[in-house]
Amino acid sequence: MQVINLGEQQSILNKFISELRDISIQSDRMRFRRNIERVGEILGYELSKSLSYNSVDIKTPLGTAVCNLPHEDVVICSILRAGLPLHQGLLNYFDSAENTFISAYRHQISDSEFEIKVEYLASPSLENKTLILADPMLATGSSFVNVYNALKEMGTPKEIHLASVIGSQEGVDYIGDHFPENTKLWIATIDKELNDKGYIVPGLGDAGDLAYGVKLQH
Repeated sequence: MQVINLGEQQSILNKFISELRDISIQSDRMRFRRNIERVGEILGYELSKSLSYNSVDIKTPLGTAVCNLPHEDVVICSILRAGLPLHQGLLNYFDSAENTFISAYRHQISDSEFEIKVEYLASPSLENKTLILADPMLATGSSFVNVYNALKEMGTPKEIHLASVIGSQEGVDYIGDHFPENTKLWIATIDKELNDKGYIVPGLGDAGDLAYGVKLQH
C-alpha cells in the first residue's frame, strides 16, 4: 500500500488540522464539520492527480479548447456517521461520482475491548470502478477493513483509494496488511499512538460526536 501523508508538506491543510484538534475551537460543531469538509476537498484534489485523463474538445463561444478530463468511474464510499463531512468534501470535487454509504460503529464489549459492527449498506456496483473509501479517523484500522470486506459482494474495483483525516501508525500498518498492494492511502496526518481504548493520541477525540453530538452507547 502506498501512503501519501499530506501532513508532511507545508500547506494550509495544517491550519485546518490544528483547528480540528484544538479543544477551544472544535466545540463549534459547524466549524468542525466544515474543517473536515475542507480537508476532504484537499485530499480529493491531491488524489485527482493520480487518476487517468483523456483530452476532450470543448466548444466555447469563440472556438474550441482542448481540456484534459478524468475518464474514470468514481464511487465515493463513506462510513456513517462521522464520514459525512469528509464525503461532502470529496463530492465537492468529484461531483459526478456515484455514492455508497455504509454503517460501521464501535460496539463496546468492555472499557478496553470493542468490536466493529457493520449493519447498513447502500451501494451501486463497484465492478471495474475507482473506489474512494473515506473515514476521518483511522485508529485501529478495523473499520476500514470490515467495510472493505462488506463491499466485496458489490464487485471488484479497478482502483482503491482510502481517504482519512487523522490516523495512527498502528492503524496504517494494519490496513496495509489487509488491502490490495496497489491501494493508495491519502491522509492529512499520522499520529504515533493509540490509547488503551483504541483512540488516537493526541488525535482529536470522537469525530462523530464532535460533528453531530454525543450519542448514547449501546
